[in-house]
Amino acid sequence: MKIKWRNTYAALVRDGKLRPVRDVAKIELDSFVNLQSQIEQLELNTIKFIEHGVINHALLWGERGCGKSSLVRGIFCKFMDKNLRLIEISARELKSLHKILDKIRDKKKYKFIIFCDDFGFENGDKALIELKSLLEGSIESPPSNAIFYATSNLKHLVRSRPNSDNYIVEKENSRENLSLADRFGLHISFYELSVDEYMDIVYNLFKGCDIDKNRLKTQALAFAASKGVRSARNAKQFWQSIKDDIEKC
Repeated sequence: MKIKWRNTYAALVRDGKLRPVRDVAKIELDSFVNLQSQIEQLELNTIKFIEHGVINHALLWGERGCGKSSLVRGIFCKFMDKNLRLIEISARELKSLHKILDKIRDKKKYKFIIFCDDFGFENGDKALIELKSLLEGSIESPPSNAIFYATSNLKHLVRSRPNSDNYIVEKENSRENLSLADRFGLHISFYELSVDEYMDIVYNLFKGCDIDKNRLKTQALAFAASKGVRSARNAKQFWQSIKDDIEKC
């Protein structure tokens, strides 16, 4: 299917083909709590890409549920009216990335974020070599109108599994694995929220609700403990789980 980017702001890669997103889920950057540094870093990088063509691929890594993918989508939503477009691709579809980039290479009027959520590989994954060449180019330069943003729970992107008793072989595998992360010019880290940061999000979600704050804190922290991490995602899930039981909310 040929996509008319004038009226299509985002697309998904499915079975190696682009599928337009008809209804883009809007995310406002003002809705984020305690992520100001991360927002500023990714926003500045995106502005440089849009206005000056400066390409620093970005890796957002760290604790699960702390807003990595939402931030990428929020940044896209802020600048989509400046001819910024988003193509979301899963790790298993990266084998089709060359074909996708060829489709947008000559669309110079638009700038594209190629977004891969939950980015990661196993040792020896064949997609590693292909992806590295796309991030830095091979004999053919990467498109000047495309930037790669990825999120991962892994700082170095590759889940290492020892497969040799040979120290030299394992050391070479480690270097190969690190070389992928090195191709991202911008690394933005996310960590588990402190109790105060987590509760700031909870209190903001329950703003205007008639509920005792001490009771709310006890319940919210118990919910986070049951999930194993204090995160913005878990704060929202906690809100969704009890908001209908509160009369004035």
